[in-house]
Amino acid sequence: MYNITPIDGGLATVPGFYCGSVNVGLRPDTSQGDVAFIRSDRLCDVAAVFTSNRFQAAPIRHYQRYPDGFQTDFILINAKNANAMTGEAGIRDIDTILDALGKKIDVTHPIMSSTGVIGYRLPTEKIITAFDRLDFEACNSDATARAILTTDTFKKEVACDVTFGDGRSFRIAAIAKGAGMIDPAMATMLAFIVTDADVPRDEMEMLLRDGADASFNRISVDGDTSTNDTALLLSNHASGVYDREAFREGLRYVMFELAMMILRDGEGSTKVVAFDIKGAASTDDARKAAVALSNSLLVKTALFGEDPNWGRIASTIGSAGIACDEETLRIHYDDVLIYAPEQRELDREREEIAYRVMQQDTFTVTCDLGMGEGGYTAYGCDLSYDYVKINAEYRT
Repeated sequence: MYNITPIDGGLATVPGFYCGSVNVGLRPDTSQGDVAFIRSDRLCDVAAVFTSNRFQAAPIRHYQRYPDGFQTDFILINAKNANAMTGEAGIRDIDTILDALGKKIDVTHPIMSSTGVIGYRLPTEKIITAFDRLDFEACNSDATARAILTTDTFKKEVACDVTFGDGRSFRIAAIAKGAGMIDPAMATMLAFIVTDADVPRDEMEMLLRDGADASFNRISVDGDTSTNDTALLLSNHASGVYDREAFREGLRYVMFELAMMILRDGEGSTKVVAFDIKGAASTDDARKAAVALSNSLLVKTALFGEDPNWGRIASTIGSAGIACDEETLRIHYDDVLIYAPEQRELDREREEIAYRVMQQDTFTVTCDLGMGEGGYTAYGCDLSYDYVKINAEYRT
């Protein structure tokens, strides 16, 4: 038996890891960092999940040039510049920066990650100045989590302790950024997860992908996928403790919490909605329907307007390329029946009840297709006026 307990402190709660940030002028607000690091005092095994976008950014391509099975003890992260669509020059810029890092501190296969505007080369000289000012013995998860934000309005940080009945334990902690360009295809974000669990290397990628499929790949803010999407898992093995099921559940907990934070911070969003598909002809059909609903702009604007218009739900399902039939479909908002073949038109009483459901910050849209046993849940948010404003002004 084991217990998973949320704890405060983020990355700093995991023994052997250090983190911090400084501002080098990439971000105009000097009170917030723009170059951050995560360091381990021993070599870590590492696993990664990257964007499905064909135009992968230079940091991802640089990572992929390391040998299979490599270990690392350092992650460097910069904000305000994605280093994407910069060609081989972008990769060389990373080498220049990491070479300079290696002259300040002993590092092995350091990893770089970037977020920001696409199409511009990194200001290497500015970033290198960070190495004279960073405190590599710091344990400031709060500053690190804030330094990696872009259009985010709050930091995303979570940690848990996994304790067994005999007193043995390990910890998992993570930070992330993400608010816009979020689509369930390794959702647009950066996530850095650290643990002292003694995870076998050959299980790490499988467990990370499992966690991503249950979290980051189920959320949608706007249906767009970026060039830099990255989730990294580092294990320093320091606890000497491991149980696959316990670690899997702890990792899923951490990643799901981060995913829900990203949705709550979706650019201009006011509510988070679960789209729960039941009774599909197959799991794949259920997934297609749930993802279509979480991505639909018409559904998102109806959520923002708190309009219980089941027609937008039904038409989105009908266009998802799956087996469905209006004679077997049932739609609920929470426990309120919105559509059934025998109740196609909303009367005033049911519409008022549905409207009250939609005024909540969170609720569930359940669609029973009545076609089989397939099920899947995806998560989305509404689309507000602020989304247009934030993205229209992104570079200004």
